[in-house]
Amino acid sequence: MKIRKVFIACDSTKISRVKEIIKKTNNSQIKIGYKFGLEFLNSKYGREFISKLKNKIIFADLKLHDIPNTCASAVKAIKDLKVNYLTIHVSSGLEALKAAKKVSGKTKLVGVTSLTSLDNNALKQIGFSKKIKKLVIHQAKLANKAGLDAIVSSAQEVKSVKKIFKKEIITPGIRLDTNTQDQKRVMKPKEAYKNGSDWLVIGRPITKGDIKKNIKKLIDHLKE
Repeated sequence: MKIRKVFIACDSTKISRVKEIIKKTNNSQIKIGYKFGLEFLNSKYGREFISKLKNKIIFADLKLHDIPNTCASAVKAIKDLKVNYLTIHVSSGLEALKAAKKVSGKTKLVGVTSLTSLDNNALKQIGFSKKIKKLVIHQAKLANKAGLDAIVSSAQEVKSVKKIFKKEIITPGIRLDTNTQDQKRVMKPKEAYKNGSDWLVIGRPITKGDIKKNIKKLIDHLKE
């Protein structure tokens, strides 16, 4: 089986829980990275834990969304953690994306398109006139123009995005069964890779319940 790449979402504020996730997801058949979002990075000991985490692929999912100067300053402020990937909302605008990219150094700056928890109806409520697919394609073009290193895109839009954005594509909203939870645009792992995703982001389908059993389920699914 081709080595697949998966970011495990460490969505907790408990260090012991995160340590357990890291220990139990370690395997030789899937390349694993660890995604830390707002919940963990804003917790009391989260930042300190990441600063001491060695020989792991770290994805800081901060989803920066602010004016250019603040975005650039935030990228500088996290540099000491030496994370491998850092997210910024494409909707921050071209100037903010460029400003953040200019100071990102070795950290790969990842543009977040429309969240996988949103559908066409939710976009309309926010005030967007474009449908999801057209909006994501538009955002992918902007990320490309800003020279970003990677992009976050739902598996449902990956085929279209890949025609525009030739670098890494990271895909959340991955489910091993029909339980979508709070996501709207979801897909199974095998289908997402087939569509062209480079990295998958998987949280609860792996971390909820028996972690080792869930990892085996994922590996078996990919072998089918």
